[in-house]
Amino acid sequence: MRKLVEGIVKFRREARPEYRAQFAHLALDQKPDTLFVACSDSRVVPNTFASTDPGDLFVLRNPGNIVPPESDSIVPAAAGAAATVEFAVGLLGVTDVVVCGHSDCGAMKAMAEGGEKGTGPLAAWLRAAGDSLSELERRPGLAPERPFHDRLAQAHALVQLEHLKTHAAVRKALGAGRLRLHAWWFDLAGADVHAWEPELGRFTLIDEAEAERILSRL
Repeated sequence: MRKLVEGIVKFRREARPEYRAQFAHLALDQKPDTLFVACSDSRVVPNTFASTDPGDLFVLRNPGNIVPPESDSIVPAAAGAAATVEFAVGLLGVTDVVVCGHSDCGAMKAMAEGGEKGTGPLAAWLRAAGDSLSELERRPGLAPERPFHDRLAQAHALVQLEHLKTHAAVRKALGAGRLRLHAWWFDLAGADVHAWEPELGRFTLIDEAEAERILSRL
């Protein structure tokens, strides 16, 4: 908490002047182009590793970067995620949705150890992730050099893309050709982001060449 409070004072003293005009403009409206689904993990900071500014991303964060199917939205926590998707896609009109998993994810470790089979709120939430373990079984070639929980995190991100397609706002936007879905994976140790390439069947490091490949499809 000390670092948080001192950081606010530092922001007011050093950074606020250069951001004042930008925030004054954003106070009138927001027009993010991307819904970014990320884990609540404190080490995963999209605005840092993607070099984005205020107003660029509409962010949904929860343990395990989970997007439950729309049919699960009667569950309070799932309803919050569904509302975020509806607001971003249906009302703000974002053109892209990114589901970003990451290495060393505690939620994936819990799933790998059967943590979703408990009776507490975390176990119930992990069950909303879908059958990520089965997805990994269907993709034995997915990051074979990585630990099991990291491979599961990659398969898990792909499952969440399928969950997104169950949401009415997403189906409508996809049908109109105005929305794209992406699965990314952030490697904490290397501070590198990898993007899912369906044709290659693997997550690929987003370097200059991969960035050009992604941008050419936009």
